[in-house]
Amino acid sequence: MDIFIEGKQSSQAETRFLYLKYMKPVVYQDALFADGTPEYVKLSDGRAILRFRTGKNNVESVLVWVNQQSIPMNKAESAGLFDYYQIEIDCPPEGQSYYFEIRSGKIVLYYNKKGVTREHQDYYDFRLIPGFHTPDWAKGAVFYQIFVDRFYNGDASNDVEDREYIYIHQYAKKVEDWNALPEANDVCRFYGGDLQGVMDKLDYLQELGVEAVYLNPIFVSPSNHKYDIQDYDYVDPHYGKIIYDVGACLEEGQTTNELATKFISRVTDKGNLEASNKLFAQLTHEIHQRGMKIILDGVFNHCGSFNKWMDREHLYDKNPEYAKGTYVSGDSPYRRFFNFHGEEWPDNDDYDGWWGHETLPKLNYEGSQELYEYILGVAKKWLSPPYNIDGWRLDVAADLGLSPEFNHKFWKDFRKAVKEINPDALILAEHYGDPVPWLQGDEWDTVMNYDAFMEPVTWMLTGMEKHSDEYRSDLFGNIEAFKNAMSHHMSAFHTESLYVAMNELSNHDHSRFLTRTNHRVGRIATAGTAAAAENINYGIFREAVMLQMTWPGAPTIYYGDEAGLCGWTDPDNRRTYPWGTENVDLIHFHKDLIRIHKENRVLKDGSYRFLAGDYQWFAYGRFNRNEQIVVVLNNDDQRREMQIPVWSLGVNGDTEMVSLMYANESGYDINEVYYPVVRGYINVSMESFSGLILKVKDSKGR
Repeated sequence: MDIFIEGKQSSQAETRFLYLKYMKPVVYQDALFADGTPEYVKLSDGRAILRFRTGKNNVESVLVWVNQQSIPMNKAESAGLFDYYQIEIDCPPEGQSYYFEIRSGKIVLYYNKKGVTREHQDYYDFRLIPGFHTPDWAKGAVFYQIFVDRFYNGDASNDVEDREYIYIHQYAKKVEDWNALPEANDVCRFYGGDLQGVMDKLDYLQELGVEAVYLNPIFVSPSNHKYDIQDYDYVDPHYGKIIYDVGACLEEGQTTNELATKFISRVTDKGNLEASNKLFAQLTHEIHQRGMKIILDGVFNHCGSFNKWMDREHLYDKNPEYAKGTYVSGDSPYRRFFNFHGEEWPDNDDYDGWWGHETLPKLNYEGSQELYEYILGVAKKWLSPPYNIDGWRLDVAADLGLSPEFNHKFWKDFRKAVKEINPDALILAEHYGDPVPWLQGDEWDTVMNYDAFMEPVTWMLTGMEKHSDEYRSDLFGNIEAFKNAMSHHMSAFHTESLYVAMNELSNHDHSRFLTRTNHRVGRIATAGTAAAAENINYGIFREAVMLQMTWPGAPTIYYGDEAGLCGWTDPDNRRTYPWGTENVDLIHFHKDLIRIHKENRVLKDGSYRFLAGDYQWFAYGRFNRNEQIVVVLNNDDQRREMQIPVWSLGVNGDTEMVSLMYANESGYDINEVYYPVVRGYINVSMESFSGLILKVKDSKGR
């Protein structure tokens, strides 16, 4: 327990001695608490009610600082171990920042998102944002990310065929063996996964406990990853339906896609495109019928060189249903959709590509209001009937446009367009780095949570960088580095954003977390595929999943993680789901953890507090006035005895806590074990690489 005595930090025993001898004032630091949950903040009609918690009769005064002025708060309630101070303040439409000051004798402390400090730093201040609301359905929702080509082949008739076309100097290839592993150069290798496959496996996802599905891009594109969009208006028939299937594939040695007549007919025929969109509408309807949600990947910073607006491959050139692409003609209606530097037509390849890639032409929003409105229309189209998706994940969202000012303008307009169609649609951006400029309530709802989840968790539990490109022994098990990184980066989020942040352990851009548990640096080209599954540690993996399912945010499973898939970073992280050879024990483990997550609402929207920790172990709590849950992780290779201060969550000293789950290297257990709370502490004994979830036993003994 951290206690301040006239500005000096002291141990509990020293505190009692000094207080009795000199009667010096003490402040129980762990009793001090506030956050942005409804228990501590209520906004209405330009007014805000703020609350702050202290130890009972423990401080002389609490003040709130607003607009560089301090305002005394009133003690509104005493309950259990705590006093609750309260005040009502004005909150203008543009929002309001605030922090707290706590006084007792000569002791002066400050409190903001960083917690208790001796010196105030305004970067971490709380902020009120009137009118900012993220979808309630997404708060703590369990997402499941699907890389469609590698999930399940439900319709073999739409599979990409060998030499159907050529892309980045490779012929398209149909992989006949579903269990074959990816190769180092994998962009044009297709396994046949499709939307019918997702439909066929909805029973599995529902039984697992999934609440929302996130699909990597599904629109017409030449690659298996589909981040090089060819047509934003249609689902790729290779994922959907091919009704009209004529023409020929390329012969060996042919290198021009003008001869790829089968491919051209498949992806440009309106019958195929409309049938594919219809299948997608059926999929979203079925997902909604099961009480689940679905979000799509929006790739709006750049498109692909195959795109009908560019048409570098002359796929649309001879089709009267399509206007000329701007690669083909300087008179194209899409001329301003891209930034060309030369005036040499036809076949003008002097245009801006994202990061210089000619296959990824950067969209020139500043040069074309028509493009600007078109993409906003795309966002609205898929949110509207008959598709009715529930939100967008935005690829490289901070890169869109040519300046920060324009970028913010676009996302403000994007939010207005999206929320007009569906106020409960989720806007989730891919972003690395500080997201604060975009999380002010008028642009994104939240981000893929790399900085405040994936990276710190990976360093702490494995010592690995998220691509498996580096091992850091100084960060492995370093609880101070973990705690500081988490508290710093979590402070960037408004509570509305934090509780819908996408918390992933793995995804399509990084190595599989289970592979990271082997502490080995490697990629598919340097280490080979087999090494990704060598010396893995299931105990560490279970710890990570327990943390994922109990941490603030939306836990997101990357397809196959729950079945034991390994893999280095892209493209090895895109192995096929191992149907028939799944790790069944891991699937059951995920099912039980998801059930625990869903049965305990406090894990979706309750407050968070770090409780204790040292090298290779830590404990934290999720809590509100009615529920308290404690999570303990021992990441050491030795058994540990731990004493956890649960009183700061509001756990009374005369009760018991009951285990919801215990997991280690060999498996997991959901049988109830009771832990007495003694003077606000519990004592636990943890095996190596183990995790424990505890809940306060209620009055009915549950």
